[in-house]
Parts: sequence; C-alpha cells; structure tokens
Amino acid sequence: MAEFAVLSLALVPLFLSIPLLGKYLDMAHATEAAARYVAFEATVTHAASGWKTDADLGNEVRRRFFSSSDAPIKTGDVAGDYAAHRNPLWADHTGRPLLAEFSTDVTASSRRSEPSSLPAALLPGSAGFDLATRNFHSGTVAVRPRTVPAFPPFDGLALEIRRHQTLLVDNWAASGPAEVSRRIERGTLMVYPISPLRLLGDTVGQLPRLVLDPAMEAGKIQPELVPCDRLEDGC
Repeated sequence: MAEFAVLSLALVPLFLSIPLLGKYLDMAHATEAAARYVAFEATVTHAASGWKTDADLGNEVRRRFFSSSDAPIKTGDVAGDYAAHRNPLWADHTGRPLLAEFSTDVTASSRRSEPSSLPAALLPGSAGFDLATRNFHSGTVAVRPRTVPAFPPFDGLALEIRRHQTLLVDNWAASGPAEVSRRIERGTLMVYPISPLRLLGDTVGQLPRLVLDPAMEAGKIQPELVPCDRLEDGC
C-alpha cells in the first residue's frame, strides 16, 4: 500500500494529462485540415471573384474548423466566444475552454510565391515563354491554446500549433498541341530564334507562287506531325 501510494503521486498526474494530450492532438488535426482549406479556398475563389483576404479566411476557418462540429457553412458567418459556438471537447479538466478568444487564438494567412530559381527561357516578360511564375499558393493556420492553471507543465506551456500547406496552382500544362504552338510562337529569340524570318516568309516568301513553286513557310510549327522514321512503315 505504501509503495502504491508513492507510485500514484507520479501516475495520477500522468493519467489526468492523457485526455488533455488527446485534445491537443485533435486540435492539431483540425489545424492541418484548416491549412489545406486555406490553401485550396484561396486558389479557387481567385478564379471566380478575386483573392480572399486573410481576415475572411480566418473567419471561415474559426467557424468551420474550430467551433461546434455542427456549424453550418454560411457566407459571412463568424465564430463567437460563447458555449454554443465552442467545441465541447476542447476544454481543460475544470471546464475552461482551451480557445479563450477565437479572434486571437486562431489565425490564418495565405500568400503567393514563385520558385527560387528558374531557367531564363521560362522567365516572364521578354526573356522567354512568358509563363506564370507566382504559381505557389500557401496557406498557414496557427492555433494558440491557453495554459491550464495549476496543472504543470501545462500551466506554463506556451503552445502554438502551426500547419502550412502549399499548392501548385499553375503547372504550365498545355491544353493541347495548338497551345504548345502558341506558346512557342509567342516566345522571343531565346526560345524561338526563327521568329524574325516569319516576316520575310509572309512577304517575299510568297513570290515563288508566281512560278508554281510552293511559298516559303518560315517558322511553321506542326506539333502533331510525326517524323517518318518514327512510323511503323518507315520513310
């Protein structure tokens, strides 16, 4: 009995902390899902109605991921700091909510970025193909649960749960052979050095037609033409 009493001094706090650790893990999973939502939602809404602000994304995340599980999906809905909007699971052993104030304890942000280095032929503007480079869209969600008074070590634990997700919103994929041709033809000398000859072909190159010779077709692109040596019957 004496040994059990001494051992319980260490085991009882451990058993009491297991539910709290489970609640932190549940909040971490919610933060992961919220970060994915921020990254995806910002990209799809941009195509329809422009970029969502971080304030709008933060309000949506707080209500849809960190309030009650039966929260409806409504535009402009904001989570309130009262019991009806709180997740009843996220409370300490005394019943105090781990998220005291939604507006400060849960934050969301998003940003666009570009790869750290690209070949010159892929840079935008006059250098090459004029491809989109700011095609990485990132979403970040940070959650800061309150400390648990008189329950070490959680009474002094400044915990922050932060998750980050990044989506590639433009992978430079072409819609078909015609799109490949347009991309090449719009390129500059670095990617399409024969482009200045097109003017010559469209003017002087038309003169051989007077003697029944085919006209010059400088820079003609046939993306679907397969060389004869690649065919089964050969040339």
